[in-house]
Amino acid sequence: MRGFEGFKHHNNHQTSGVKKALLIVATLVFIGAVTAAGYFFWQYNALKSNPDTVAKEKTDTLVTKVGKLYVLPKETPTVAEISDKEKLKDQAFFDNAQNGDYLLLFTNAKQAIIYRESTNQLINVGPISISSDDAKAEKQE
Repeated sequence: MRGFEGFKHHNNHQTSGVKKALLIVATLVFIGAVTAAGYFFWQYNALKSNPDTVAKEKTDTLVTKVGKLYVLPKETPTVAEISDKEKLKDQAFFDNAQNGDYLLLFTNAKQAIIYRESTNQLINVGPISISSDDAKAEKQE
């Protein structure tokens, strides 16, 4: 066998072991992917059926963060994310606000807070006045 000296002899038994290992790994990856997809689908459906849960969780998170910086009134605020600062440019209270900041309105305490989550800063805190027309509209909602 002089002509075959430079070639290694491959054992079919070794090759089948590698194939089995690859098949096991591929199966585990597939099962993991299906499990993850199922989990995220379940989460998506849960959120779709109850979007208030997400809003409540965000409000709770913001109240906790802002509560570490400032003594808050004992009520649940109405929370709004500032998405277009340009629409608020005529109101001095929003002068230092940026898109992405949060407005926390405490209607019973008549207080407003602008909070920037990215830097964990209070941007502005001030009183609010609710006219009788606004109060009536709020009670109807």
